[in-house]
Amino acid sequence: MTRITPLLERNEEFARTYTPTALGLPTAKAIIVTCLDHRVDPAIVLGLQLGEAPVIRNAGGRITQAVIDDIAFLAFLTGQLSGGQGELDTLFEVAVVHHTQCGTGFLADPGFRHQTAEATGLSEAALEASAVTDPEITVRADVERLLTSPLLSPKVSVSGHVYDIATGRVTTVLDARYP
Repeated sequence: MTRITPLLERNEEFARTYTPTALGLPTAKAIIVTCLDHRVDPAIVLGLQLGEAPVIRNAGGRITQAVIDDIAFLAFLTGQLSGGQGELDTLFEVAVVHHTQCGTGFLADPGFRHQTAEATGLSEAALEASAVTDPEITVRADVERLLTSPLLSPKVSVSGHVYDIATGRVTTVLDARYP
């Protein structure tokens, strides 16, 4: 038995009642970008069901070039799947969700950041840029980064939110805006 065995057993339970669906548009018309922290599961925190919204997760829920590339692809794919018939010529909203007590906050400490760089091969500058010490500040910066990207479709809106680990509440910091 391995550590994944209980999870595979849970999957067996899931598969017993699973009904596959065809490739199509996510029903919530939203993409969630959030942290990979195990305390921040958007399916639970936001009550998402299978098929409602793509979720992109990384350390800190930061808007990196890879995230921008994924969103650009999803906008293209959504446009193709909808045949260009989006509601009011819109595709979806990207909700950027950072959270309190983020482990990337440790990267603000120069000593920890240096050790991390040595252990991972990542640059100290990149690690420092990914730190979430104040999620309201970083979510604003990431929304702005996404809104100013030339790869973001003008049919995609972006909003910013903070999930409070202590209360379980998600608070809107920036309402949805278009580029």
